[in-house]
Amino acid sequence: MNFHVLTLFPEMVLDGLNTSIIGRAVSKNYITLDAVQIRDYTLDKHNKVDDYTYGGGAGMLMQAQPVYDSCEAVQKKIEEAGRKRARVIYVTPGGYTFNQSMALDFSKEEDLIFLCGHYEGIDERVLEEVVTDYVSIGDYVLTGGELPAMVMIDCISRLVPGVLSNSESSVTESFSDGLLEYPQYSRPEEWHGKKVPEILLSGHHANVEKWRLEQSIIKTKKIRPDLYEKYILDHPVEEKKKRRKQKSCNS
Repeated sequence: MNFHVLTLFPEMVLDGLNTSIIGRAVSKNYITLDAVQIRDYTLDKHNKVDDYTYGGGAGMLMQAQPVYDSCEAVQKKIEEAGRKRARVIYVTPGGYTFNQSMALDFSKEEDLIFLCGHYEGIDERVLEEVVTDYVSIGDYVLTGGELPAMVMIDCISRLVPGVLSNSESSVTESFSDGLLEYPQYSRPEEWHGKKVPEILLSGHHANVEKWRLEQSIIKTKKIRPDLYEKYILDHPVEEKKKRRKQKSCNS
């Protein structure tokens, strides 16, 4: 999979992602990461990419021309390689909130272009021309789109085959089935007076998996009741079994 990031700060993106799991994935060619300097495409002799907004207001706005030309240059490169034009993700607080199912959808693409705004944003006209997806990582405002783009690239990359050494990892993590991940333990068996649950030491895999699901449900209900309610709607049979079990215990 190929990630292309249009940004005013390419070193920030590359330094932040060329480490750990993502760095190894790049070195093994499971993914490629290209940070494109938008300033390289400006026609202004002073390398300006921003200007004042029409109608007044605080701050500067990124201009349409350098954003359009940088994006089209990447799209042309992709097409010359024999691949289809990429989806262009504009990182903005006004977009749809990023989640695991969105990451899974994006992970099926060969190429993704992330457009990182700065200042007061980007001229609306170029957004209408090039953007296919408006995506946010939360209801708050950051200085630029680089950090959100890095968050999404990290998440999406983990779903690309070969990136994770253990093929089970991305399947059993939080949100993969709509629940938070179950509690996990390592050595020693007792620490600060707290023992590892006996079921995890039993070697009975079926019982361990059952316990893990129960713990995921309990944890999700306590910490993220919104996710729990959605999970129950999607898994009505399991909820009925749980209620029957509670009723038999109380009788």
